[in-house]
Amino acid sequence: MSEITNFRGEASTEQGTHADQLVDALMSRVGERVRKARELKGIPRRVLSEVSGVSPRYLAQLEAGEGNISIGLLQRVAVALDYPIDWLITEEDPWTSDVLKAADLFRSAPANVRAQVLGLLAPEPPESRRANRICLVGLRGAGKSTLGAAVGQLFGVPFVELNKEIEEQAGMPVNEVLALYGQEGYRRLEAQAIQRITATYDSMILAVAGGIVADPATYNHLLAHFHTVWIKAQAQDHMNRVRAQGDTRPMAGNPEAMDQLKSILTSREALYAKAQAQLDTSGKTVEQSANELVELISNRHFLD
Repeated sequence: MSEITNFRGEASTEQGTHADQLVDALMSRVGERVRKARELKGIPRRVLSEVSGVSPRYLAQLEAGEGNISIGLLQRVAVALDYPIDWLITEEDPWTSDVLKAADLFRSAPANVRAQVLGLLAPEPPESRRANRICLVGLRGAGKSTLGAAVGQLFGVPFVELNKEIEEQAGMPVNEVLALYGQEGYRRLEAQAIQRITATYDSMILAVAGGIVADPATYNHLLAHFHTVWIKAQAQDHMNRVRAQGDTRPMAGNPEAMDQLKSILTSREALYAKAQAQLDTSGKTVEQSANELVELISNRHFLD
C-alpha cells in the first residue's frame, strides 16, 4: 500500500479508496445491527426516533447503510435500544459471538477469576514476559532517576531514563516535543520508546515520567513487561526535591501549586498502586532509600 505523500498528511488515492471501503462496510454493518436490534425488540422506527431524538428519515438512511451517523447520535440510538454501542460497530456478531459473551462474563467476574482466565489465555507466566526488567513509576521528585542510577550501578545493569530515549528519538528536548507535537505526539513517542526498550533489554532499570499512567495502553504494556515499583513520597517532599534541583517553576507565581500537586497525587494514586511493589522515600536520605530499593528488588527476585 502507498505511503502518505504530502505535507498535510493526506492519504494517497489507493489509501483513500481502501479507507472508503472500510467506512462503507462499517456503515452497512451498523445499519444492519440497528435494524435487527429494533426488530428483535419490536420497536417501530417512529418510536425509536422519539426515544433517541434521531429523525425517522435519518434512521431509515442509517438502516439502509447510507447514513454517516455521528458517534453522539449513534450513542443515542444504542441507549434507546438498550444495547452497548460497541455491539453496533464490532465485526463480531453480538448475538452469536462467543468472544463478546466471554468479554461480558470477564467484566463481571471477580479479580481472582479474571487472573485465572488471563493465566489460561496467556500461558507464558508474567515473570517470563517481564524478564529482569524493572520500571520505577511515580510523580516527579519521588527519586526515580537518582535511585534508578544508583541501584543500577550496584546490580551492574543498565539504567535508562525514558525521557532521554524520547529526546534521542525526536532529536530535540522533551519540552520542545511537547511544544511542537503536543501531549498526543509526546504520548506516541513515549509508547514507541517503551516498545523499543522492551525489545532491546532483558535486564535493566527504567525510570519513566509521572504522567505515563495517563495512557492506558502504554501503562498496561509497562505493567505486563516490567517489574514495576512505585516510588512514592509526600507532596512536600516532591516539591522540595524539584526545587532543590534548581527548578523553581512549580512554585513561581502559583500560590496554588501545592494544592494542585496534592490533587495530582490523589488522582493518580490508584494507577500508581497497580505497580507490583511500593517504596516510600519520604523523609529518607538517598542512601536509605537506595538500600531499601536494593532489598526490595532482592526479596522480590526481580533481577534473578
